[in-house]
Amino acid sequence: MPYLRTTLAVAALSCAAGAAQADDVVRIGHVAPLTGGMAHLGKDSENGARLAIDEINASGLTIAGRRVTLQLDAQDDAGDPRTATQVAQKLADDKVVGVVGHLNSGTSIPASRIYKEAGVVQISQAATNPGYTQQGFSTTYRVVATDAQQGPAIASYAARAMGVKTVAIVDDATAYGQGLADSFAKAARAAGIKVLSRDATNDKAVDFRAILTRIKGENPDAVMYGGMDATGGPFTRQARQLGLRGKILSGDGVCSTDVIKLAGPAADNIVCSVAGMALEKMPGGAEFARKYEARYHQPMQVYAPFSYDAVQIIVAAMKRANSTDPAKVLAAMPATDHHGVIGETSFTAQGDLRHGAISMFTYRDGRKVLLDVVKL
Repeated sequence: MPYLRTTLAVAALSCAAGAAQADDVVRIGHVAPLTGGMAHLGKDSENGARLAIDEINASGLTIAGRRVTLQLDAQDDAGDPRTATQVAQKLADDKVVGVVGHLNSGTSIPASRIYKEAGVVQISQAATNPGYTQQGFSTTYRVVATDAQQGPAIASYAARAMGVKTVAIVDDATAYGQGLADSFAKAARAAGIKVLSRDATNDKAVDFRAILTRIKGENPDAVMYGGMDATGGPFTRQARQLGLRGKILSGDGVCSTDVIKLAGPAADNIVCSVAGMALEKMPGGAEFARKYEARYHQPMQVYAPFSYDAVQIIVAAMKRANSTDPAKVLAAMPATDHHGVIGETSFTAQGDLRHGAISMFTYRDGRKVLLDVVKL
């Protein structure tokens, strides 16, 4: 009898070990700037992706009869195009099943060729430059609207709701900032707004007083800034210090929670857009915000809900394909019809959203306040 018990115990342990070995570890990449001036936006995005990964693992995931454990392969591209391609190659070498990223248009576009060559789906949680999905790659997707939609939305709101007649435009010379400014300029002229001047700085600048002093002499109704909050905040603060009367118009790169700290009291002078539905209007927005703050003990910035849903979309494609093979997951992507935190997500043949939205915000007394939502 002792021998029998020992044999059964060994068999049970062998079965348990076999079950544990049956778990497949599948990596999903995430790329954003985790160092530098945009690190807070990148970490916010990573937090959203990690929240999705943890929830899926807790619920249990089975693909093709095998239990799967997801692992987030989080990488830092520092917002730098060259680093972005190196990170993309690392993720391809890591055999990720899909990638959420990159955050910036200027990093997403050069990295996209690496993912295309590797046959790995890339879903950007934030890249808005239209060129990202206009390269003819079957691997490129995004869960936000484009600057071809965001620029006109800002111009339309400025003309219609703010009565802006004249504007000066400044951009940070990146793919995102310049692209958004170009789109805004074209739409502003079409809306009857006179563009008084156009200037460029860079995404590392800290002193904008020379440009702003000249713009002050033009006395525009508004100044449109194409760039991120790391530069947009100081830009707005210095504009107020110099006595510019016009509002500061900008896009999603500036429309963060941290811009309140970066611009100080001058944040109240910002009117900005987000290339998606406002959190308070998202179907799952309130619950997501609650979970995010409970987990990370801080409010989200901008992109966390989008990276969260991007992970869920990749996993849904895995389920449809009944495979963790990146090629099969990629083939399942066009059939996406996901109902998640940000709402309904389905894609055009190019990988853009079929049902997008642009949300307009301002800041009042240290709070981000929704002004309007334009459904596309």
